[in-house]
Amino acid sequence: MKPIIAIAKKWTSMSLVLRILIGLVVGLVLGLLLPPVKPIAMLGQLFVGALKAIAPVLVAVLVASSVAKAGGGLGARFRKVIALYLLSSLLAAFVAVIASDLFPVTLSLGSEASGEAPGSLGDVLSGLFLRMVENPITSIVEANYIGILFWSVIIGLALKHLALEHTAQVVHDFADVISLVVKWVIQFAPFGILGLVFSSVSEGGLDVFATYGQLIMLLVGCMLFNSLVINPLIGFLFTRRNPYPLLFTCLRESGISAFFTRSSAANIPINMNLCRRLGLDEDFYSVSIPLGATVNMNGAAVTISVMALAVAHTMGVEVSFFTAVFLCIVSTLGACGASGVAGGSLLLVPMACSLFGVSNDVAMQAVAIGFVISVIQDSMETAINSSSDVFFTAIAEKKVCSV
Repeated sequence: MKPIIAIAKKWTSMSLVLRILIGLVVGLVLGLLLPPVKPIAMLGQLFVGALKAIAPVLVAVLVASSVAKAGGGLGARFRKVIALYLLSSLLAAFVAVIASDLFPVTLSLGSEASGEAPGSLGDVLSGLFLRMVENPITSIVEANYIGILFWSVIIGLALKHLALEHTAQVVHDFADVISLVVKWVIQFAPFGILGLVFSSVSEGGLDVFATYGQLIMLLVGCMLFNSLVINPLIGFLFTRRNPYPLLFTCLRESGISAFFTRSSAANIPINMNLCRRLGLDEDFYSVSIPLGATVNMNGAAVTISVMALAVAHTMGVEVSFFTAVFLCIVSTLGACGASGVAGGSLLLVPMACSLFGVSNDVAMQAVAIGFVISVIQDSMETAINSSSDVFFTAIAEKKVCSV
């Protein structure tokens, strides 16, 4: 028993990132050598399931606790971080439009695809507001983060207004308990990543790169440009400091896990933990991180713009300058409103295609192609979205503190 305990202590004393990289390599090797094996694949499912289960509770209690005990000075930072989230998504859409014009991609649109998607931006935004006022218990059960944020802020304000210090302390203590549970779950990340990588490689192989290589390269190239050039430029303009050490920390410690979990919700606890280790204000990041998982969708804005323009190029549609600008705005707002929809950014492609007069049946074929490459597209999109939540939270806090 003692040797096992000693090995476990040595394992947990290693850097979490190093342990995740070990799990990644082992999962890749096993995926190439072995056929799909359910017990190994289940490691990934269990890890993601545990994170998804605990994340809504964590967000609810942390946000309510933070609002209840928050002092003055948070308002400026919240305005700043929301502006950063939206600016990054808008610029990401512009990058996607320019890149799609320089490197046009056409798709093989064959038989009609089926599925449901929002018909207009109004549908998306109305759904967003309806989810906001959904029953708070239902919101937690269904991981509706718009509803969780809304009701947690309201409850926190009520606790603050009534000066119920004892009750607020109970909520704060419960938040500490849930945070500790999350830390325990995160310790199993290397095994979860092993299972996720094994499942992807053993089942899908690497064929997806060859079939839709040009489209994948365009999507990934735009996302990387936004993450490695646009976001650091925004960070530098706001702080007048070198943003790359912070950026690489966020990509390494948040982006890697988000890439393999493919879930912004599942990555919220990991981002919270990273913010804590960066020494950020818990009252601020406990709200800005779940908010970012809802509205900071720069990767999604890229996906919507690139896929819509690929359909336009395939159909021979001429895209004017003003239509392209409007597409950027629609992609940005649509990505924010679609964050709680199953299928995320891909289901917003028909809405964007409607700007070019492309029918829903044709656009849904592009959605079907998107799901084929989603093992790469969605992974990269989630990694860029989630890691930038921490990046912009830190930028907003440093900017305000430096004033």
